[in-house]
Amino acid sequence: MKLKISTLFVLLMLAGFSQAQTVDEIIDTYFENIGGADNFRALTGITIKGSVNTQGMEIPLVIIQLKGGKQLVKFELQGKKLTQLAFDGEVAWGHNFMTMQAEKQDSIATENLKRISGDFPDPFLDYKDKGYKAELVGEETVEGVECFKIKLTKKPTIVDDKEEEDVSFYFFDKDNNVPIVMQSEIKSGQMKGMVSQTIYSDYEEVGGMYFAFSQEQGLKDQPGQVVKISEIILNPEVDMTEFVFPEE
Repeated sequence: MKLKISTLFVLLMLAGFSQAQTVDEIIDTYFENIGGADNFRALTGITIKGSVNTQGMEIPLVIIQLKGGKQLVKFELQGKKLTQLAFDGEVAWGHNFMTMQAEKQDSIATENLKRISGDFPDPFLDYKDKGYKAELVGEETVEGVECFKIKLTKKPTIVDDKEEEDVSFYFFDKDNNVPIVMQSEIKSGQMKGMVSQTIYSDYEEVGGMYFAFSQEQGLKDQPGQVVKISEIILNPEVDMTEFVFPEE
């Protein structure tokens, strides 16, 4: 009789394990739900238009992300068009908000941008080919939603001339299998040791694929700054001269 009970227990345990989702199953379902991995692989670029509210001012914002890691973030402030970040794959630069002059980023910041150049259009897409590691580390309720907690480890980042692990935690809504929160530890600066957080919401369809049209960025357990997206353009025509550092 004891043998039968033990055997039944083992069978029930195996049945439970067979029904448990693996990290790859969660990620595969994620891409199925947002339009298909092949469609995301086919993307050559994305232009995001939106705005961010700062001190009561609504500031227009444009973000361009291209295959290969090129990216551009620009906004308009009091009638002036400024580049917060431009990266052409080799040189990273932006406008100094005090002098309004274009300045190159240092070699470490530029190297770190190169190390995440494969993140477009999504860091989870073919993550193993990028040398990344994804782990399902548990379940947690976040923003009132039951979630899978996935740890994503990317290529090491350089902090104070030393390489450190680049780790982020993504919380996937268990009902829809899409990330609603991303958290990572701040490695340098005045906020070193604190946890940055991005909250994703308002998923909408564009060209058969789904994107979060609202992103709240800030610190964990504190109010963040909301980026409201008004339009996403897939495979846009891009003026590549905007990425180039103005030598004058």
